[in-house]
Amino acid sequence: MRINKIGALLLAGTLGLGLAACSSDDGGSEGGKGRTIGVANFTLGGPYFNGMDRAIKAQAEGKSVTIISTDANGDAAKLAANVEDLISKDVDAVIISGGPLESAPAALNSLKAAKISVILVDRKFQTGEYTSWIGPDNERIGVQDGEFLTQQLPQGGKVAIIKGGPADNSIGLARTNGLKSVLGKDPKFTLVEAPDFGNWGSDGGLAVTESLLASHKDLKAVFCENDAMCLGAQRAIANANLNSQIILAGVDGQLEALQEIAKGENYVVTGLNSADQIGRLGLDRALEVLDGKQVEKDTVVDSPQITKQNAQEFIDKGTF
Repeated sequence: MRINKIGALLLAGTLGLGLAACSSDDGGSEGGKGRTIGVANFTLGGPYFNGMDRAIKAQAEGKSVTIISTDANGDAAKLAANVEDLISKDVDAVIISGGPLESAPAALNSLKAAKISVILVDRKFQTGEYTSWIGPDNERIGVQDGEFLTQQLPQGGKVAIIKGGPADNSIGLARTNGLKSVLGKDPKFTLVEAPDFGNWGSDGGLAVTESLLASHKDLKAVFCENDAMCLGAQRAIANANLNSQIILAGVDGQLEALQEIAKGENYVVTGLNSADQIGRLGLDRALEVLDGKQVEKDTVVDSPQITKQNAQEFIDKGTF
């Protein structure tokens, strides 16, 4: 199934929540029935993953649900230990936000043995059993960015690609492969892949772009596998006084990126991968499973293209 109308899917919630857990005050709303849901985060070391954790907690408000949230700080072994701890606390279901983690066999095996339902949000692990997954079509987002760049650069040119890493990261690969499926077929374009990873952060995007510009001053565009790296790349381009020459295309719909796109300068496009939407849907999916409802194994959430024409609309919706 593909989810089309973002606004219709996002229920009202309060974002001023505790860092580790939340519970309803009145128990008057149906849906949670006094349940406890664990959230196993591989990392909260970035705005996207923090946003997803907040969204899960916000969606639990008023549903008689207690949320126990953990942070593995980017350590797979710690994630497995956190899951074991959640199991010991008799949680009814676990939502896993895997971030850049490709698989978590120890965590999934433990949950299977404990007969606890597992909802994956954003990241679909490459191995292991899970109950349901909700996330974006990452390759499609890359295709959208590629198509937009062909419109913005009718004469073609050299386009740099900045990857988040590691080399086998399926989410990043899907986004880059989507871009390549469009620009790689057009002889007017030359693609240059940065030799170093941007590590999904602004500082990494800055450093990688500075290195690229040292040998590729004729770039016409930079594509980044997420918005955070593109925001760093934008700083490097500005420092080199190349704003009027180089445009940027990202992925995720991070607020700061939407604000730059709304200005109508050189950050021109991103594809929405809403942490808020996916987190809220993940909480609802967990409750549906616990209520015994039939749910989809995999649910793909639409990722609208965001440009200057609609960036303010998405900012106002708060769907980033």
